[in-house]
Amino acid sequence: MKREAVARIALAAQGFCDPPPSGRVDVRHFRRVLGRLALLQLDSVQAVCRSHYLPVYSRLGVYDREHLDDWLWNSGEMFETWAHEASIVPVAMEPVLRWRRRRAAEGETWSGLHAMATEHAAYVDAVLAEVEEGGPVRASDLSDPRPRSGDWWNGRSDGKRAVDWLFRIGMVGSRRVGNFERTYEPFAGVVPAAVLAEPTPSDEAAQRDLLEVAGRCQGIGTAGDLADHFRIGVMEARPRLAELVEEGRLVSVQVEGWKEGAYMHPGVMRPRKVSARALLSPFDPVVWCRPRAERLFGFRYRIEIYVPADKREFGYYVLPFLLGQDLVGRVDLKADRAEGVLRARGVFAEDGVDHVHVASELSTELDRLAAFLGLDDVEVGRRGNLAATLRSVRR
Repeated sequence: MKREAVARIALAAQGFCDPPPSGRVDVRHFRRVLGRLALLQLDSVQAVCRSHYLPVYSRLGVYDREHLDDWLWNSGEMFETWAHEASIVPVAMEPVLRWRRRRAAEGETWSGLHAMATEHAAYVDAVLAEVEEGGPVRASDLSDPRPRSGDWWNGRSDGKRAVDWLFRIGMVGSRRVGNFERTYEPFAGVVPAAVLAEPTPSDEAAQRDLLEVAGRCQGIGTAGDLADHFRIGVMEARPRLAELVEEGRLVSVQVEGWKEGAYMHPGVMRPRKVSARALLSPFDPVVWCRPRAERLFGFRYRIEIYVPADKREFGYYVLPFLLGQDLVGRVDLKADRAEGVLRARGVFAEDGVDHVHVASELSTELDRLAAFLGLDDVEVGRRGNLAATLRSVRR
């Protein structure tokens, strides 16, 4: 298969060929997006806005963020768990994610959390009892039922570590309130009883189901691409993928220029053209697997949040710009809420693109994003090879 055709298949699987909403965006549209993505990755950085808002915006345009949050955390249709990092996923997927929580309880998680849980089990049990009796509760509200003595006490941070551990192993559930703060409550409060009563599949069956979902959401990908969607180890995923091919749930394909074979979902859409225009979150499934983005689009992308400022190539919080079926540029963005301005601090075009055309489309998209964020203006800085053209287009 040609790379260009594969890129179109991938974008269609991600929802970029779906018709735009003809009126007010509502829950039906949110469900459609989650059907395409299977999950929304959560992240605390909000240089532009909370990361889970952007993949929905990129596919639907302007919508009410409070409406999305109300649906995500209060409808009973979604719940937060560890899937592709911290994520929110449909409650129907809870049974096929139980193996992840069981393995976390066995030690396949951050060593510090597991060590505290095993070495201070009585304390963790006391925290669990407090959540079960008084939830929903913030970590900062825990009474911290320990004696204030001993070498291991570090203040309230240990209460937070305890509920984080309990959350990872599925003993407590979580919702986001206020300024994205977690509250904790019994797990049965966030997943319906009918779902919890479903039988637990074997690890192998659960992984097959998750990899099939990944194939549907990505359209086509290597073993590593599909395994990454739900953070399944690639060596563990390979035999499951072979089983899915044997069952006809995935199809083996070869992609021009890819060093290894790939897997395609049999239900993929094969569009002749993709007419997308969107700024993408660094945590969007189109780009979250960096080697995949490079293979699909020839787009080398790294997030530089943790890179020292003087060593950054493009900027602190850089959003790729999707135009048509290509990633044509990137923008270092900052929402200055105090001033009501969306600041494009650095604007960069990929090699070989028409700068005037890209700048014109990007200008329109920046105005739309500013409207989504409730900001009054867009200001373009001077950094980057597209900055001068973009400023000229906006005059």
